[in-house]
This record gives sequence, C-alpha cells and structure tokens, in this order.
Amino acid sequence: MEYTTLGRSGLKVSKICFGCMSMGTPGNQAHGWAIDERESRPLIRTALENGINFFDTANGYSFGASEEHLGRALKALANRDEIVIATKGFFGWTPGPNTRGNSRKGLIQQLDASLKRLGTDYVDLYQIHRYDEDTPIEETMETLDHLIKVGKVRYIGASSMATWQFQNAQNVAATNGWNRFISMQCQYSLLYREEEREMLPYCAATNVGVIPWSPLARGLVTRDWGTQTERTSTDRFSRGDASSPREILQDTQDQKVVEAVGQIANERDISRAQVGLAWHHAKSVVTAPIVGVGKPHHLTDAIASTDVELSAEEISRLEQDYVDRPAQLSGMQGIPRWKFTLEVKADD
Repeated sequence: MEYTTLGRSGLKVSKICFGCMSMGTPGNQAHGWAIDERESRPLIRTALENGINFFDTANGYSFGASEEHLGRALKALANRDEIVIATKGFFGWTPGPNTRGNSRKGLIQQLDASLKRLGTDYVDLYQIHRYDEDTPIEETMETLDHLIKVGKVRYIGASSMATWQFQNAQNVAATNGWNRFISMQCQYSLLYREEEREMLPYCAATNVGVIPWSPLARGLVTRDWGTQTERTSTDRFSRGDASSPREILQDTQDQKVVEAVGQIANERDISRAQVGLAWHHAKSVVTAPIVGVGKPHHLTDAIASTDVELSAEEISRLEQDYVDRPAQLSGMQGIPRWKFTLEVKADD
C-alpha cells in the first residue's frame, strides 16, 4: 500500500480510505444495508493487513453504531499510533436542537460522544459534515481550533459545501490565526463531476487534500445499468428521494459512461470497481477515495485498484459522455432544517 500526506499536513494516510458507513446495525432506518460487527471485523483486519491505515466514519452512521464497531475493532487489531481515525460532526443522531450542527455547544458535545463510542481520547481528523447556516462561521472555526489545542483533535476537515463557503471558512481561520481545514470530503465520481468546476481547483491551488465520498457512485458504475441491489432498494440516494443525486442522473449519457467502464474492465480483465477507482488515482488532486466496504470483494478491488494505471486514452473514454448537471452543494436539499421534537424524560 502506498502512503501520501493529506493536504498541506504531515499526516500520512493510505491511498485508500476505508469507508465505515456500511458498518452498523442491519436494517436501521438510516442505513438499512449496513453489516453487523461480526461481519465488519474481518474486513477491518484484512484492511490493516494490507496496509490501509485510514478509516472514515461519522456520528450519524447507523445512529453511532459505526463508531462503536470501528473503535472496538481497531482497539483489538491495530496500534493506535499508526492509524488515522476520521469522524464527523453536524448531523448527530439525537433529535434535540443543540445535539447537532456546528455551534460551540453542538460540536463539543458531539465530539465527546464520538470519542466515547470510538474508545479513544482523540481523533486524527475531525470533519464538519456540512456547512451550518445557523451558526457564525467564526464560532465554528474557533471551536475547531480549540478542540485541536486541547488535544481532542489532531487535524480538521470539511465535507460537501459550496466552494465559497469553504473558502470563507479558510479565510476566517487564517485571519484569526486558527487552524485551517486540511481536507475536503466531497461527492466525486464518474457520474458526478460537478466539483471539477470550483472545489477541486480551489483545493489544488491551496493544497487541501481531497477524499471523495461515493467514488463509485453508490456502486452504479460497478454493475450493468439498471441492476437492482439491496442498497438501491433501501438507500434514499439510490431510490431517488427528494435531495437525491439519483433524481438528476442523465440515464442515456450515464449509461454510456457505465458501459465505458465495463468495456475497459473487460479489456484489462479486471473488475469495474478497479477501473472506477483507478480513475480517482489518476487525479492528482485526489488523496484517497473513501471506499464503502460491506463485502470482501469491495476491499479486494479497492486494494488492487492502486496498481492500475489508466492511459490517457482510457481516461478520455471514461469522461467523454459525461453531461453537466445541477451541483449538489450539500446532498441534503429538500430536508427541513432544525425541526425537532424535544425529548422529555419521565420522572423517576
């Protein structure tokens, strides 16, 4: 496994990031396709044995179960000093109005809860899962800087927002002498390349590491067009619910992209997943794609992809049929914000 630094930091990460959204509680409302702890433990072991040291989760994955499973596995299988644990705040997993978002109160208590679930006293990369329009960005950046200074966080990152929002956050931090984001976790795949307009050039120009989520478009580029899986039938992104990128897929053109992936895979006698991930490795701005691992072959393909070098002609074939579409700035359009019912505990 090859390692590289994440953005302008000295943090060494593997060129594959193990995505943990598929770990948690099977059948849960948030991620119904999730695998349980018994199934995920061998996958984490295999990842470690193959040199993967970068693991990404979030407090909202399976209502916190993903963090719990990852924390127990790494404590049993890995040397904490050698691995990089990344988690996120913002969404939370409880209904109260102060248990999520990027306010000082929200972030501090979200991180404390994540540390408890992960079974560690610090995380290597703490990311804001989305931009919080209800909290001044000065409050968010000062809080993140504070979390680094008290030793609970080593580095900070961000995920899925407009480029101007990300740039504004970086400028606020720089102006005040606070720590800046070293990474951007954005949606990026052969079927969604809108971040090439502004976010990726900005990250390249400012030496911010890019760790794409959904690098295989939720598996759409890894199988024949129209194939149904357990995830496509339960995942809100794949079903085409409101706010889903799926509803703006250009069926004819995207089918051509998927077919090009299949053709190159057949010519090389490798899997489609390896082709899709090799395309990411060919992009200098990409540090490490976040690969959701729910089955052994997901991990096998991810590891093998690091040895695949696509030619300029192959990259052109993969990209030529892409059609621009509206940018998904947050991936959460259409979902009402800050509408909660407070939990009232019964008297003892």
